[in-house]
Amino acid sequence: MYDIYMVEEGDTLDSLSDKFNISKDKLKELNSMSTFTPGTNIIIPKENEFFEVYIIKKGDNLYDIARRYNTDYNLLALLNGLNISDYIYPNMTLLVPKKNVKYYITKENDTLSNVNKLLSGNINNLLNQNKNIYLKEGQLIVYKD
Repeated sequence: MYDIYMVEEGDTLDSLSDKFNISKDKLKELNSMSTFTPGTNIIIPKENEFFEVYIIKKGDNLYDIARRYNTDYNLLALLNGLNISDYIYPNMTLLVPKKNVKYYITKENDTLSNVNKLLSGNINNLLNQNKNIYLKEGQLIVYKD
């Protein structure tokens, strides 16, 4: 969920922050640097309509992060390939569900019709928002109202 950007002559922390619509603090945190030298590759979060990127801070835990973002901590763990009992560390990044997006992890014998009903969605929107739907157990299906 990241892009690599090569810093160009004239780029500043302010201009990069504006250009990529990211806070200066988050940009510094992601790249572990406060100045950006031309020719240096930096990490920029990729825009995504379904997830936000959260950088774990000292003292964070999945339950508190999930509560802060009004989501279920089990889903937060699943989305990030974690078990509830896994340790998380400062500077790790998590994908956090955005508001107004529904998520479903497929189960054995799911059908497209059943998934659509569970998400209370429009079937055409569901298909447009998910590039490939295989309905194999464990596939993430998203739906944005």
